[in-house]
Amino acid sequence: MQKAFVIASACVVALAGAPALAADTASAQLVGPNGEEMGTVEMQQGLTGVLIQVQASGLAPGEHGFHIHQVGTCEPDFEAAGEHYASGGTGHGYLSENGPHAGDLPNIAAGQDGTATADIFTPLISLAEDATNTVFDEDGSAVIIHENPDNYVDADAAGGRVACGVIEAGQ
Repeated sequence: MQKAFVIASACVVALAGAPALAADTASAQLVGPNGEEMGTVEMQQGLTGVLIQVQASGLAPGEHGFHIHQVGTCEPDFEAAGEHYASGGTGHGYLSENGPHAGDLPNIAAGQDGTATADIFTPLISLAEDATNTVFDEDGSAVIIHENPDNYVDADAAGGRVACGVIEAGQ
């Protein structure tokens, strides 16, 4: 647990010295399959990547896959968000010899009350519109919470999509 704290602290220090960018913040409002509100995802551009802060509710207790998907829509169903965001075309998973791709993120864990909070830092995406790995390409991007944990090798292991949110640039 102490190691995670040290990593998070280092990320905050890196963010504090980051220059302001055109799109230095973004957010997504998470909704469930029936349109119910399930939380928020806040993003902050840092000098070397993006800090993602998740606050979700209404989840089954346990671990859930959490990914950025290639299309910025959740309508008419969460499948419309497409596959995982793979800027650069690499394979899925932290443990795959061809991965990870830009949409790969660590699992999040929901407690017995169905809530999950997580701070995740990734150097694989950008909020800058002119970056090659931007989440703001021509069709946008979305965040998805899956029903099962990601095994970090097989893209289908995380199962169905239980929450979706379109990533929108901050003001």
